[in-house]
Amino acid sequence: MVVKGMALGAAATATAALAYAAGYEVRSYRLRRFDLPVLPRGSRPLRVLHVSDLHLTPGQRRKVEWVRGLGALEPDLVVNTGDNIAHPDALPAVVEAFEPLLDRPGVFVFGSNDYFAPRPKNPARYLAPLDWIRRDNDRDLAAAVELPWKDLRAEFAGAGWLDLNNDRRTLTVDGRRLEFAGVDDPHLGRDQVDEVAGPPGDDADLAVGVMHAPYQRVLDAMGGDGYRLLLAGHTHGGQICVPGYGALVTNCDLEPRRAKGVSRHPAVGGASAAWLHVSAGLGTSPYAPVRFACPPEATLLTLVPAD
Repeated sequence: MVVKGMALGAAATATAALAYAAGYEVRSYRLRRFDLPVLPRGSRPLRVLHVSDLHLTPGQRRKVEWVRGLGALEPDLVVNTGDNIAHPDALPAVVEAFEPLLDRPGVFVFGSNDYFAPRPKNPARYLAPLDWIRRDNDRDLAAAVELPWKDLRAEFAGAGWLDLNNDRRTLTVDGRRLEFAGVDDPHLGRDQVDEVAGPPGDDADLAVGVMHAPYQRVLDAMGGDGYRLLLAGHTHGGQICVPGYGALVTNCDLEPRRAKGVSRHPAVGGASAAWLHVSAGLGTSPYAPVRFACPPEATLLTLVPAD
């Protein structure tokens, strides 16, 4: 009887945890804030809104309205690190969500769920070794439904946001010259790091590397070239985390302790260590709509002088 009672108690606890993860936390949107010392001495602060991994589907009104509310922050710059769409008909919802932010300076890269619709799969595959995940991705993409990524790019670029998919661009924000290097989604192997390689110009007040998935090869290349701020998404912060411990996986080769938030990326090739921010993102695959000990989030980064 004691064993039966323990089993029933464990089942009840698991059921309650699943209800919390799927019913509350996955919609418990948060704004995180960090100060990062990356600007030249004497600079005014610069506020950067980092948004990632909406995975929007039609009908997600609460998420759309929450993202629209971020416009009230009036950031100096918006950085979108991809995975905006999770359904072929979700483009109008994405445009509606970002509409209050599209008149701000912005940059973007794409993730796999900007190009291809997600497919049903066993959520346990997310915990598999990375090589297995890559093989599964190859099989999934062979039968994937293409998303309206060209229209999404046209909406963002038409509003003045810079397309950083395998490109280098510069942008003057609040009187500061920012130099960007970005790559297309490394998780799909679309990154062309060689096309954006090389140090930033001497006249740049800040050099920023932007990617969807924070793979070590991209972080090392950009950090080694002298990009002092690196921004990424993709990991969902681990999505299912252990309270008091954190993420178990990142769905890439970044170590789990850096699955979300701010960290230092080790110095490469004589360059000083770069600051890395990984967004835990605002959504999930529609086929795994749960989060546990890892609320959905956007981040306001206040960039301040390095001194």
